[in-house]
Amino acid sequence: MNIKLIAIGKTDQKNLQALMDEYQKRLSFYIKFELEIIPDIKNAKNLSEQQQKEKEGELILQKLSPTDFLILLDENGKSFSSVEFSEELQKKMNAGVKTLVYVIGGPYGFSEAVYQKAQQKISLSKMTFSHQMVRLFFIEQLYRGFTILRNEPYHHQ
Repeated sequence: MNIKLIAIGKTDQKNLQALMDEYQKRLSFYIKFELEIIPDIKNAKNLSEQQQKEKEGELILQKLSPTDFLILLDENGKSFSSVEFSEELQKKMNAGVKTLVYVIGGPYGFSEAVYQKAQQKISLSKMTFSHQMVRLFFIEQLYRGFTILRNEPYHHQ
């Protein structure tokens, strides 16, 4: 199985980027992982929230293949403990999912078209985090999930 994380806008904080790079490197021992960044919408200040969501949605949908299993990181999604998340990963692998695609939307969330295409929504927390920090937290949770599946000593209960 391959895992792809799609996010809107670049990470401009070097410390966060360095940590993301570290967890991506660690994750590569377990699975093929790709982080794909969609550039920020140009002239977003001139667009309504809805127009911005629509434009971002079009760009997100262009990045998907018909066989991708799409999961949105959404505040209204289902919450998991780290162990439960690792079990979800295992279920996807057992089901023969070829490419699992997670998406972090822009500042206003997702367009209706993206919601329609999604097969699942998950939430990392009821709290709000910056989009850049969510990337780091999510990549770390993927890594943690695979260490749990392998019974490695990274995660402590």
